[in-house]
Amino acid sequence: MSIRPYRDIIRRKSRQINVGDVAVGGDAPITVQSMTNTLTSDAKATIAQIQALEEAGADMVRVSCPDEASTAALKEIIRETRVPIIADIHFHHKRGIEAAEAGAACLRINPGNIGSADRVRDVVKAAVDNNCSMRIGVNAGSLERELLEKYGEPCPEAMVESALNHARILEDNDFFNFKISVKASDVFLSVAAYQGLAEACDYPLHLGITEAGGLSSGTVKSSIGLGMLLWSGIGDTIRVSLSADPVEEIKAGYEILKSLGLRRRGVTIISCPSCARQAFPVIKTVERLEERLAHIQTPLTLSIIGCVVNGPGEARETDIGLTGGGKDNHMVYLSGLTDHKVATGDMVDHIVELVEAKAAELEALNASDEATEAQVSKQIA
Repeated sequence: MSIRPYRDIIRRKSRQINVGDVAVGGDAPITVQSMTNTLTSDAKATIAQIQALEEAGADMVRVSCPDEASTAALKEIIRETRVPIIADIHFHHKRGIEAAEAGAACLRINPGNIGSADRVRDVVKAAVDNNCSMRIGVNAGSLERELLEKYGEPCPEAMVESALNHARILEDNDFFNFKISVKASDVFLSVAAYQGLAEACDYPLHLGITEAGGLSSGTVKSSIGLGMLLWSGIGDTIRVSLSADPVEEIKAGYEILKSLGLRRRGVTIISCPSCARQAFPVIKTVERLEERLAHIQTPLTLSIIGCVVNGPGEARETDIGLTGGGKDNHMVYLSGLTDHKVATGDMVDHIVELVEAKAAELEALNASDEATEAQVSKQIA
């Protein structure tokens, strides 16, 4: 029995595939991905953007390959980056073959869109020969004409049928190394489609609310849709689609997963919205701390509360806490216990030092635990 069953998320049982060296589905962590918006044929610009996404924590990155110049640039792009690269292919089967041969870890492709059975077989062979997985990507804005005629409009049933039709083509070619997405810009449509698909198959699912909007509105919209699905156990990899710097997609993706306790990376800051009771400028302090702590990858929690109403209670639940006090005298908590006081002018530098020290301590403990496990495994073997 779980100690806190209200926090439990029972993930859907999906089969597991690999995108390069990253596992997707099964009991693997839910992965976070984004997509470049540079010209893929401009290898230098694309590499720079992928490296920025790597730094932000991207598990994989998708690049569009609309022409031969783009797939020709893939070899250099893949050589100069660390994360698995997904090649986005729409209609031209040769681009899929070229991308697989260039080293792409995955092809985003709808097999029903690339023509004859021979062409599909050629792409599948290239994928198998180059250890390349695939993603079937159904979008409400580009459903097949016959499905629109059958259902009258984009609807969950049409999207699920489209996904399963494409999946059947790959299955008929004895290819099962793929994941599926059924995206729409409408939250209700997306969620219902994914729920239907989750019941209809066991393939890993790539979640997203497509064309969600700008940084603020798109993050809110994606958080609602993805949050509903993830909370119900659906989803193996996610992309938050924003009309913004792709790095912001990675940040938003991790925040969604962190909020649900599904994955942790970096510092989780619990902070109050501030009010007349605040004993220091909470909003400005949090802004500075977010900027100064962006380099920390170790999961830990930090509470920044402006007064003593909720501050002590929040601090009890975090690794490091700060609660506003009178006369420029604020309390610092370590591991939930009162420890010492700090003045406003020294707060940010002091908290950064504490967080960096705590992260180093946790990393050392993790390294020690891993070394012990390795030694035990060696002895057993």
